Amino acid sequence: MAGSMPGTTAQKARRINVEHKAYGTFAEIGAGQEVARWFFHVGGASATVAKTISAYDMTISDAFYGPCEHYVSRQRLEAILDDEYQFLLDQLKTGRVKTSGLFVLADTFATRQAPDKEGQGWMGIRFQHRPESDPSDVIIHIRLLDLEPAREQETVGIIGVNLVYGAVYLHGDPEELLGSLFDELNRNRIEVDMIQFSGPAFPEIDNRLMTLQLIERGFTDVAMFSRDGKVVQAAEILYQRPVLIERGSFRPVTYASLDILEVASRVFARQLPQSSQVPVTVMEMSLRNLTGDRFEHADFLTRVEILSRIGFATMISNYAHFYALSEYLHRYTKVMTVFALGVPNLQQLLDPKYYTHLDGGILEGIGRLVKSNVRLYAYPSRNKMGKLITADTLLLPSSVQMLYRYLRENQFIQPIEHVEREDLHLLPKDVLAKIQSDEPGWENQVPPEAVEAIKRRRYLSNRGTSDDVESPG
Repeated sequence: MAGSMPGTTAQKARRINVEHKAYGTFAEIGAGQEVARWFFHVGGASATVAKTISAYDMTISDAFYGPCEHYVSRQRLEAILDDEYQFLLDQLKTGRVKTSGLFVLADTFATRQAPDKEGQGWMGIRFQHRPESDPSDVIIHIRLLDLEPAREQETVGIIGVNLVYGAVYLHGDPEELLGSLFDELNRNRIEVDMIQFSGPAFPEIDNRLMTLQLIERGFTDVAMFSRDGKVVQAAEILYQRPVLIERGSFRPVTYASLDILEVASRVFARQLPQSSQVPVTVMEMSLRNLTGDRFEHADFLTRVEILSRIGFATMISNYAHFYALSEYLHRYTKVMTVFALGVPNLQQLLDPKYYTHLDGGILEGIGRLVKSNVRLYAYPSRNKMGKLITADTLLLPSSVQMLYRYLRENQFIQPIEHVEREDLHLLPKDVLAKIQSDEPGWENQVPPEAVEAIKRRRYLSNRGTSDDVESPG
């Protein structure tokens, strides 16, 4: 029987029960026993379910799994997996362990508490891909988008069955496993914004590429990577932190791109209260600007690797417009957020043609951008004639001059001053052209981490050019 044959949630749960492929524990906190319920509902659960548990009360949860700062967190999920899996091993020394792969399905959720506070949580499975093998894990973070808690609970049950089924039958094809998570679900109900595979069932997995698949398949709009290049959920980096972010293609990352952040960070530090946390600095690439018609995975991997080697957290988004990215960041932090950008991108950002899809046009777009404690730091540039262009000297259409004056006078847009670089006229696409034409001296425009990757891997050789920001609104 092919792994993808059963399509409905009931069919998947029933097949697992009937075929005796897995035996284990369901430990679910915060949204009821929704996953386990399916296996009881379809019949034959005694072949699959060793135990169900809901350590819902915080005191009881701490007694079972140890104290935890946040109960809906990856830390709590991993503690549950550790504890319940070890308990299963200790109790099942003989017999069924030889005929079924053991597993623990765990989740911890907070369902919608108010109209403006959506549900979210963590789910994971630790499983043996064959009897008596070392365990493997699949961990996901989920946003619940239904408006009623009962519908959220139903969603948790469906994706939980999908995850168990994927681990049992589809672990040999992680991309198919990932795609199957949305069976009988859609993006109006759920978002999966992080996924991580580990263990012997996934010997050659690259979690960065699997996370990118979430965006490509429309399961989420943002993928986040820590400074060491590891896949993380956005809140793990951004939660209530000041954020300094630069958008670009970084193809390649240049000294000028890095200087924008270095100078902006000094200005940012002066404006933050002394009690504030250290800002998190993020390099963001829009998927819409990473490719023309098709995204090249090797290109993506190299850029993330270079930026992590330099020491930056990296974000890949599906947002063409600054205001959409601003609203996304506001989901995780209410502290000050700064976009550091060059004056040419600022000029494009203020072009009304990028807002014709909004009922309120540019006024709506800019209002949505800066409403949430957001500032724009404008880094100067030089035109082809060598003239310095700053936030106070750039030329704008008369239709937006009053808007721009308002933004400047109220410090939503602030100029970055005292910049000494002489290569302000060079954009990444100019450096890219030099690399592709083997023009000498390009090495002086990019950091050594990028030089090494470009030369060793022939990265960027004979590829098409890409503007730094194509749709800056």
